Amino acid sequence: MNKTRSEIRQPSGDLKEDMAFFTKRLGFVLDMIYPADDPVIAVLSGHGLSIRLDRGASDAPATLRILTDNPDNFAGGDRYLTAPNGTRIEIVERDPPLILPPTDHAFVVRRLADQAPWIIGRAGMHYRDLIPTRLGGSIIASHIRIPDGGPVPDLVHYHKVGFQLIFCINGWVDVVYEDQGPPLRLSAGDCFIQPPEIRHRVLNASDGIEVIEVGVPADHITMIDHDMTLPTPFYRPERLWQGQKFVFNQALDGSFTQFRIPGFEARDTTISTNTKDVASVMVARPLEGQSAPWARHDSDILFSFIMAGQMVLKGEGKDPFLLAAGDAFVIPPHMATCYSQTSPDLRILEVSLPGNFETTLLATAP
Repeated sequence: MNKTRSEIRQPSGDLKEDMAFFTKRLGFVLDMIYPADDPVIAVLSGHGLSIRLDRGASDAPATLRILTDNPDNFAGGDRYLTAPNGTRIEIVERDPPLILPPTDHAFVVRRLADQAPWIIGRAGMHYRDLIPTRLGGSIIASHIRIPDGGPVPDLVHYHKVGFQLIFCINGWVDVVYEDQGPPLRLSAGDCFIQPPEIRHRVLNASDGIEVIEVGVPADHITMIDHDMTLPTPFYRPERLWQGQKFVFNQALDGSFTQFRIPGFEARDTTISTNTKDVASVMVARPLEGQSAPWARHDSDILFSFIMAGQMVLKGEGKDPFLLAAGDAFVIPPHMATCYSQTSPDLRILEVSLPGNFETTLLATAP
């Protein structure tokens, strides 16, 4: 069998001194050394890496990161070291806990007409940032599109998140999930809740597919799983990932009931129930002949995206904003706002974190 290996070459001014540092301090083992009478090359391995120490090399010293479950018990607890040959060593936690930054509350309006750039991201998908400030790193909301449909060059992967929503606003996309049976087709008006670290893979998409993706926190890690094959042999719809269920909510199965703001009705996507109030996702539309009052809320994050139609958003101390399809806004807690001049075809995607919060209606404008 043909075997292939790789090494990283590092310079060495004193091979004996460098070998002692890497073996005794960092736990590497010596694999090869030559020539025996006056060694100039030594190859060491450890922690998934082979290092070739070369007395004749002119390479600049590199930075070596060692990921371990307990950094305090590695290399005497030092987090930053420098080898005799100049190699910089960083000792870091292999699987650090997810940190949810406190929300930096702000009133945000992001309009499609402002022509924010589309960035080509993972698997060739185009991303448009809907909350440029990220509210202090607490949330990311992206408008994602794939202009040309067909197979998507994706890998089995998962995200280290606290919450993640995928809501389809145009077209369709096929995705396969761990323990959720055969591939599922997400169509316009449908949504997935991807609980933390569920393995999945995007398979195919229609021309012009567009989705809204909301993730908490803003900066989170995507990990590739090279070992899992999807679909998995088991169908376990009741499985929990860090207390959350996978949710596939289809627009055709939903019904509209009274919204938190009079003058609107809404379709509940059941996400609040299935995430144990981590988040709520609603689709709201105006009621004919009714107007909405001014209101305040106490949710930590309240993000909305205009899927269709238009409206005027009035905010306390702000100029009115005429919003149309493709626009997004964030209303900070306790700020008075009013949804006015709504078109009959207006559809609002509203995402709140947490899922359970209070809305206070105001008798008059502030």
